[in-house]
Parts: sequence; structure tokens; C-alpha cells
Amino acid sequence: MPKKTTARATIATPAITLACDLIKVSEGCRLEAYPDPATGGEPWTIGYGATGNDIDATTTWTQTQADDDLQRRVERLIRCIGGLVAVPLNDGQLAALVSFADNLGLGALSSSTLLRLLNHGSYQGAAGQFQRWVYAAGKVLPGLQTRRARERDLFLTGGWE
Repeated sequence: MPKKTTARATIATPAITLACDLIKVSEGCRLEAYPDPATGGEPWTIGYGATGNDIDATTTWTQTQADDDLQRRVERLIRCIGGLVAVPLNDGQLAALVSFADNLGLGALSSSTLLRLLNHGSYQGAAGQFQRWVYAAGKVLPGLQTRRARERDLFLTGGWE
């Protein structure tokens, strides 16, 4: 069982590694911008799922830019999640929440039943919420089903298949 830590603790290297690995597997890496799979357009995406005002159809990155961007995003999300979560988390739980927030945004996490249950100490209840977040533009996406299952497994066991 992974060591327990609080979300407010110093950024834990195992959580960064777990989150980056899961995001890499879930997103893949593309060095030329591509349209959002749900909308066929905006937001344009690059690297390991990066979006933003500075990314458009003409954006290209190097592998180093993609890797550095992911590392910065994960570290920022860990700090932000520390301000949202009121219960102790192990590295797998923290990494699962980072992957979730990286994909859906901190706003979705902060207003979710998942977070509410977690902050009430219901780790199992929180884990059961991951599979509710498999829709994009009103459609179930198989890639989101796979990602949410991996996040749930990581949250519960510290690993995924």
C-alpha cells in the first residue's frame, strides 16, 4: 500500500511520476496541434493534452516542450488540489485526481460529488464517481471510459492496467 501523505504536503515525486505516466498513456503525445475529439475544433490540443489561447491549428512543439509542459501542469495541479482536498491522500489517490483534473479542469473537480464524498472521508464513494465522467459533447467516449477506469484503479490500488 502506498505511503499516506496529505494533499497539502510538499510535491511528492511518486505522485508526479504516477500522474505523468497515466496522462501520457491516456492522451498520447502529438507534436502538431489537433482539434478536440468531441467538437472537431476548439480547443486545439497539443503535446499530452495541452490546450490554451496560444495553441491553434498551426502550433507545433518539440518533444522537450511537450514533456516540460506536462511536468509543469502536473506540479501546478498537485498544488491546486492540495487546496481542495481536506483528507489525507496517498500518491496513487493524488495522481488519480491530478489526471482527472488535467482532463476535465479544476472547476469540474471542485464542484464534483467525487470531491464532496472524498472530503467527507468516503474514499470508496469518491472512487465510484470516476465512471460518471465519461461524456464529451453529450456522448460517451470509449477513451474517457478507459481513462476513468484507470484513474479509479489508481485511486483505489496505487496502480492501473
